[in-house]
Amino acid sequence: MIRVVLVDDEELVRAGFRMILQPVDDIEVVAEAADGAEALTVVRAHRPDVVLMDVRMPGMDGLKALAALQELPMPPAVVMLTTFDIDDYVHTALRHGAVGFLLKDTSPRDLVAAVRTVAAGSAMLAPTVTKRLIEAFAGQRRPDAAKARTRLAMLTPREGDVVRAVSRGLSNAEIARELVMSEATVKAHVSRCLTKLGLTNRVQVALLVRDAGDQPR
Repeated sequence: MIRVVLVDDEELVRAGFRMILQPVDDIEVVAEAADGAEALTVVRAHRPDVVLMDVRMPGMDGLKALAALQELPMPPAVVMLTTFDIDDYVHTALRHGAVGFLLKDTSPRDLVAAVRTVAAGSAMLAPTVTKRLIEAFAGQRRPDAAKARTRLAMLTPREGDVVRAVSRGLSNAEIARELVMSEATVKAHVSRCLTKLGLTNRVQVALLVRDAGDQPR
């Protein structure tokens, strides 16, 4: 069972998401919160697998709450909710550990798919909005490509192959098929790469590869 917490200052938004998710057999909405401070309390109390959290909220906003959640021993996968296609806070949220973004008008089917995707350990969400947001913000920045390439150089050639596949948004199963290895081996490689690179999720891996100007092989 995938345990989910909903965080949004608009009660109608939370109610709408709950109506979509609660009837799904493998998903349980265990709590709701109206701001970031309340989110920290309910996450500590309920230990969810996934948090769907609004970016913009009064009091403690989604970014501050996200940073605080990442300090927990076993932080949940956090998906940020936004009303706009491109949000000023997107890049900061991705850098601070958000696993992806969803527009608030996401279809019920895509919402359920996103929760399942991140709960399974993939940080690149299936809905196309995530890829569009990442590409847009990567294109706007002026990264230190040399520094990013130096970080990637600490990986073995095989780890580099896995990282480039991750940056393309492939799931563990897809990487396993492409690189002819087991899913368990892929998962181990991804975990080891995150540790070596000092990153917390696959979205950050994708941004680092783009910073380096590295192209998938």
